[in-house]
Parts: sequence; structure tokens; C-alpha cells
Amino acid sequence: MKPRLNIVTLGVKNLNVSRAFYETALGWEATKDSDDKIVFFNQGGIVLGLYPIDKLAEDAEVSQERSGFSGVTLAINLDSKEAVTALYHSVIKNGGKELVEPRDTFWGGYDCYFADPDGNSWEIAWAPFWEFDEQGSLKL
Repeated sequence: MKPRLNIVTLGVKNLNVSRAFYETALGWEATKDSDDKIVFFNQGGIVLGLYPIDKLAEDAEVSQERSGFSGVTLAINLDSKEAVTALYHSVIKNGGKELVEPRDTFWGGYDCYFADPDGNSWEIAWAPFWEFDEQGSLKL
């Protein structure tokens, strides 16, 4: 089997708070495999997992201490500027932290940034030159 990205797991301080945020702010539905120890959101071929940060750090044998920008952002790509702005406002209304308000970009698109309850940075973007398949997956 060819190696590919299958799961992105975020270490979270409070699993219930983070689950509620992703369900409410983004409208994502946890999979049937989710429970009170781990939460999964199917994202059309890639799964976003939420897991307590202390347990994730222990499993990876690293320190759970974090400070500042981690060097990673996650992105949600949508099909219009209006969709970007609408989702951004929904996220902020439901507990997301404002990082960058919706704006036209230097690369010809439109984007914004927010942080989830654990400080993970997310971009919401529209790129007029990108295409999506029938399932909403980005075609590059």
C-alpha cells in the first residue's frame, strides 16, 4: 500500500469542549467510532481525530508543553468568498478565536484564520483556480 495521509490527530485539553466546538462551529458529525476517550470526524478520505493532549504526548513519547505557533495550519477550502465569510462568522460565534478576518489575498484568493479552543490555527479559503470533485475533495 502506498503511504498517504489518513489521520490528523489534535491533542486537546478538554475532549468534550473540543468535540462540541467542531460539531457546533463547523457542523461536523462525529463518527460512530467516537466515544468519551477519542473523537473522529470523517473528512472525505482523511480523518480528523481529537484526543486528550496528555495521552497523545505520552503515546508519542514527547512533552505536552506548547508555546506559540506550532508551524502547522489546517485548511478548509470552500467554493466562494461568501461561504468563507459565513463559516468564519459561525466559527467565531461558536467559540473560535479571531486570528485574521476574511480578506483578499496576495495570491488571488480570499481567506481568513481562526484558532480552535486549543489554539490550533485553521485557515478558511477560497481559491478561484482550484476545482473540487463530487465529494468536495480538492483536485490538484
